[in-house]
Amino acid sequence: MTAKILGSAALAATILISPAIFAQTVGPNGESATPTSQVVLSDTDIAALEGQGYKAALLWHTSSDFINAVSSGAADEFARAGVEVVATTDAGFDAAKQRSDIETALSAGPNVILSLPLDPVTSAEAFREAIESDVKLVFLSNLPSGYEHGTDYAAIVTDDLFEMGRQAADTLADAIDGEGTVGWIFHDADYYVTNQRDNAFKATIENEYPNIEIVAEQGIADPARAEELANAMLLQNPDLDGIYVTWAEPAEGVLAALRGAGNSDTKIVTLDLSEPVALDMVRGGSVAGIVADEAYELGRAMAAVGLKALMGEESPAFVVAPALTITADNVAEGWQQSLHRDAPASVLGAQ
Repeated sequence: MTAKILGSAALAATILISPAIFAQTVGPNGESATPTSQVVLSDTDIAALEGQGYKAALLWHTSSDFINAVSSGAADEFARAGVEVVATTDAGFDAAKQRSDIETALSAGPNVILSLPLDPVTSAEAFREAIESDVKLVFLSNLPSGYEHGTDYAAIVTDDLFEMGRQAADTLADAIDGEGTVGWIFHDADYYVTNQRDNAFKATIENEYPNIEIVAEQGIADPARAEELANAMLLQNPDLDGIYVTWAEPAEGVLAALRGAGNSDTKIVTLDLSEPVALDMVRGGSVAGIVADEAYELGRAMAAVGLKALMGEESPAFVVAPALTITADNVAEGWQQSLHRDAPASVLGAQ
């Protein structure tokens, strides 16, 4: 979440004006969400795919524990069907590098590409050669401008964004016994993923917790400014019972601000896994809980969509993976469920 990746301005505006739309997650163009559990390959599908010599490429925007888990889920699903992964790249949040990665990967002859497009406009041109080569495209979270489902790409796969925000609200409400004042630190950028998660938290608090009031709101575009912005929020609202932070990296800055102020009372809830945030949580610090996605399941579903496309089967335009709440009580199990690997030794050792 550290790059400024643009989404739909119209959707973001709708979200901010009308919290009532938060009955479910919707896609960048308002697409209805389909759970990843409904995108599966049967034994018959696997048998039909095996021996066809299909190849896949995983062209990512960055490298991280999250992306490693997505890649692992995808690689395992491709392996089931005998599909070879011929390229895995990291664009380092550089759209020009991503375009170069696409060109290099195409020389290896993939039939399916999984990727997160870094910029709607630049990516639309960058992936055009793949479309012209009849490569099936499956996108993580973002969509290039002007692309049409079923013609240019097979599906977008992302998190259950509403559910992540709702679970964050429930977790913070539980931590402060259902009453008090809270701060809301949201992503100050036009990106439908973070916009929906952030606003789902706000809508849930406002609609379901009448004894909790959001008294401070602060947008953040640069995670490096999180501590500074949190200090200002706490200066004006020293008695906050809780703070929602849009994702884990800025939450680390908010945590530093609380420690610097000697504040051990205000509770934090955030989204996405982070070792420093989880370590504070298991030590009984300010962090009440972390809401994460099932990253491995994202990758599995992306691969399944691509494989279905190779068989001529259309998948839903917008597919979402489950969310889960991780607390000090289930951190080991939650880390496995999200990333399919053990939690960091520091976190496990602090339990």
